[in-house]
Amino acid sequence: MTTPSVSVIVVSRHRPRDLKRCLAGIGQLFHPAYEVIVVADPASAELVRAGDWPVKVVDCDQQNISVARNLGLSQAAGDIVAFIDDDAVPEPTWLTHLCAPFSDPDVTAAGGYVRARNGVSFQWQGRRLDDIGTEGEVPIDGDTPQLFKTHHGFAIKTEGTNFAIRRDALNALGGFDPAFRYFLDETDLNMRLAQIKATVAVVPLAQVHHGFAANSGRTQARTPRDLTQIGASCAVFSRKYPGAKGLDSDYTRHERTQRQRLLTHMVEGRLEPGQIAPLLATFRTGWSEGLARDLVPLPARACSGAAFAPFQSAPPTAQSVKLAGRSWQAFRLRRQARKMVKEGSVVTLILLSPSARPLRVMFTDGGWWEVSGGLFGRTKRSDPLLQRTSFRARVKKEWASLVMLKTSNQTP
Repeated sequence: MTTPSVSVIVVSRHRPRDLKRCLAGIGQLFHPAYEVIVVADPASAELVRAGDWPVKVVDCDQQNISVARNLGLSQAAGDIVAFIDDDAVPEPTWLTHLCAPFSDPDVTAAGGYVRARNGVSFQWQGRRLDDIGTEGEVPIDGDTPQLFKTHHGFAIKTEGTNFAIRRDALNALGGFDPAFRYFLDETDLNMRLAQIKATVAVVPLAQVHHGFAANSGRTQARTPRDLTQIGASCAVFSRKYPGAKGLDSDYTRHERTQRQRLLTHMVEGRLEPGQIAPLLATFRTGWSEGLARDLVPLPARACSGAAFAPFQSAPPTAQSVKLAGRSWQAFRLRRQARKMVKEGSVVTLILLSPSARPLRVMFTDGGWWEVSGGLFGRTKRSDPLLQRTSFRARVKKEWASLVMLKTSNQTP
């Protein structure tokens, strides 16, 4: 069967360094047929153009994620449209795994897993939504993609930084709802997919690493600065998918969720007690704003007439290379990794120190993946604090856990 072409849409706003890193990671994808569309504020868009990236660039000066994604969709020429945030980096096999379920013509959309900043633990895995958007876990067995037939009261929650959908289906649904300027935009789409009883895949091996960069509403540590747009989106969502007890009850439910989130940040030392009430006041302001926003029908969108613009990425025959060494060899090994990246290889460098530091995985600004930490440290939080192992055995173990994500010959 012919591999479907994919349009990867990246929305960015005032985060040029994160965007550059994201594009470097996208440039190492093994998928043979994809284009990249960057929708960014004018200054960032101009930097992308000046950098001679082989991408389509769309200027967007509105602080509205749905408008920006719709602008990207208007330029998409791929059979599948995939979305990733500018502060995320995909694993080299991301698109290969994410698009595999679309070989089944019944599959309309697919979502993958999202790793946290340490590159090891997960921010999001399989989740579902009920008829008012309350989230719950979806049990996923192993690494095999699982298909779910959605319906009223059962939607699959995909994350905006790691999901794909057939372009024609997204256009038929009217794209993203501009009433959601920030937050719940993809959740609204998930709910609309359930309304048409779409089949949605959860793909565990389609993974991205999410940095959660700072923006106007949060700090780098994910601490809220302002909840206005979250409050507005919650109000819009409740108007579209009302609970049985009415909007006042919905407000109480959403406000309770935000209060609990703020208290968690306070307990962990990221907020002062005196900051809680002012932040909740911004949520109330946003809720009132969301109640006043226009809710209009989303007519079907015309398909793009734009030509497909293949991204000059690592070809499917490019080597995925593993380097490993001790921490005191870091300078030499990083220099070697940088050279190999420039030659077109996808490089994973494992650097271990004689300590029990937990392991981390990150995509460096130099363009290689780096696994770092102590030889005797744990990988997962559930692991024992101290690992009894040899250098060779530890490298073998860590590479075995990464090979399905890093190498092109390990496809689903």
